[in-house]
Amino acid sequence: MNNFTFYAPTRIVFGRGTEKQVGGLVAAENCRKVLLHYGSGSVKRTGLLDLVKKSLDEAGVAYVELGGVVPNPRLSLVRKGIELCRNEGVDFILAVGGGSVIDSSKAIGYGCANDFDVWDIFEKKNSPKACLPIGVVLTIAAAGSEMSNSAVITNEDGWKKRGSNSDFCRPRFAIMNPELTMTLPEYQTMCGATDILMHTMERYFTSNGNMMLTDSIAEALMRTVVENALVLLEKPDDYDARAEIMWASSLSHNDLTGLGNGGNDFASHRLEHELGGMFDVAHGAGLAAIWGTWARYVYKECLGRFKKFALNVWNVDGSGSDEEIALRGIEAMEAFYRKVHMPTNLRELGIEPTDEQIVELARKCAVSTGGKVGSAKVLFEDDMRKIFEAAR
Repeated sequence: MNNFTFYAPTRIVFGRGTEKQVGGLVAAENCRKVLLHYGSGSVKRTGLLDLVKKSLDEAGVAYVELGGVVPNPRLSLVRKGIELCRNEGVDFILAVGGGSVIDSSKAIGYGCANDFDVWDIFEKKNSPKACLPIGVVLTIAAAGSEMSNSAVITNEDGWKKRGSNSDFCRPRFAIMNPELTMTLPEYQTMCGATDILMHTMERYFTSNGNMMLTDSIAEALMRTVVENALVLLEKPDDYDARAEIMWASSLSHNDLTGLGNGGNDFASHRLEHELGGMFDVAHGAGLAAIWGTWARYVYKECLGRFKKFALNVWNVDGSGSDEEIALRGIEAMEAFYRKVHMPTNLRELGIEPTDEQIVELARKCAVSTGGKVGSAKVLFEDDMRKIFEAAR
């Protein structure tokens, strides 16, 4: 067991109708003016945006709006948001949406609260000293950004997708009504389930240590997501299944599932970031497409963990060698991805990178990670290239 610090300051308001409380929660922050930040249409079509505005109006909260966030949120909109907030005297940001909207809000908050260019934070040229406070009305169970210290932004200049981690950006509160996720298409729901699983697996697969309680929490979370994702394939309006997955999304990325085990591999995420930057693919689908290849590349270096994963998450046949058991677990994970209509390679993802693009993907990943990444197995640029090649 390794030393750890756990910090999870976000107030969670969970359940049916909780979005109606947003005005009171924002007013309690004693802010002068709020940036109401959202995506490109669904919050308008469902009436959620109007409900949020009504709640803010009733609470006497002044606000300005900025919509237009897209998946793999763009730096250009972040810059627009920073300018708007400065001009309007905004001192609180309310994100109404999923991970992309929350991450865009965090980046805007960074840009407003620091006296240097916001992209420097994502390029690791500078560290944030503060962030505007953020609240969330969550509409997609996926990224876990509503309780995490992370944000990921795409810079259209070079199509670089980069992440940053800092406790300054952890939201003050998150309103989580599973009913708000019922209008999502199946593809988005399953991309979300994949991202939740990956946030836990990135912490679970490590060669650095064990903690029985943490491992048990991680394994239970993964089993819960798998079981309820399969329910939603048949019954997309099942409230309990939506609730289980929504709560799992938060717990998967608030660090709980990696405490004490020295984890944080996140190689699959960093590889996917380059796919997202170059090809603008859905994050969860990109993770599914790269994971199996990554797992087969690293599992021998982390055999004990892969064996535990196979037995405790997938209940595979425990006969044979540790290696055989571990490979059954990888196969079971890929079978689940196929069952929920997620890709298991780049071709199924809908992209066919050229040899030159593979080299560029690996180079960008190596640059963004400082030359290496991984806890299950440390990967260098040549390893990254081989994984991208094998994933085709």
